[in-house]
Amino acid sequence: MPIYEYQATDPKHACPHCHKAFDCIRQLSDPPLTRCPECGNSIKKLISSPAIGASNSNFDEQAKTAGFKKYKKLGKGEYEKQY
Repeated sequence: MPIYEYQATDPKHACPHCHKAFDCIRQLSDPPLTRCPECGNSIKKLISSPAIGASNSNFDEQAKTAGFKKYKKLGKGEYEKQY
């Protein structure tokens, strides 16, 4: 299930829970929340950046073992074989 992030539309009247953004796990088929579960204040769903990071899967080592080659771009039209 995805994690959605919500925040109060009017921070002046928000409780500590919705004043700053809070996370909520919901099914894709569930309608978005419109009220804070703590105080009932009006809230909005935020657009969050996805979690993108370095992989810990040893993909390069697996590719090397499988016989694939890796090339590093040196310049325009120039590549160097890594393995």
